[in-house]
Amino acid sequence: MRLFLLSPAYGGGKRARMLLEPRSAFATAQALAAGRLTLGEAYTFMSGLYFRGKLAYGAAFGESYVITPTRGLIPPDTIVTAPMLREFAAVDIDAGEGRYRRPLERDALAIAGRLADGDQVVLLGSIASSKYVEILEAVFGPHLYFPRSFIGRGDMSRGGLLLRSARAGVEIDYAPLSLATRRTGARPPKLGPV
Repeated sequence: MRLFLLSPAYGGGKRARMLLEPRSAFATAQALAAGRLTLGEAYTFMSGLYFRGKLAYGAAFGESYVITPTRGLIPPDTIVTAPMLREFAAVDIDAGEGRYRRPLERDALAIAGRLADGDQVVLLGSIASSKYVEILEAVFGPHLYFPRSFIGRGDMSRGGLLLRSARAGVEIDYAPLSLATRRTGARPPKLGPV
């Protein structure tokens, strides 16, 4: 089994404020108001290419969960509400923040209980800091992996890489991830035009 953990979009930015504005008339805001907007759709709107790439890649190659600031791991097709998105925006993604850490640990432990030898949990998110890695490594240990090609890439480049891989139906290479893993490096060449 291969399972993907998608890091969240930033919930305090301009696009998040547009989405949460009660008078907004665009389709994504109307879907939120009508109770039809999924977490994946909300985060894609807030983040753009990076989250869209993670979402498409996870859907193409395995089971996916989104890391949230306060509710642990949630499937991307979960319907969200404006109060839930405001709750997410109010809490920092920080390993020392209990409102983030406790639900994430709870859900990661539940998933870890289902893992067999050889199963992989792949983090599709920031690997340069420990805000995800510290918590996830403690739970998943040798089952935790990351896309090797993330090293040196910025968010937009990662999103483009994931989206292209999903569309082509070709998985990228994964490497074990731990706090001891070298997670920074030279910037790879830019992706060519599609």
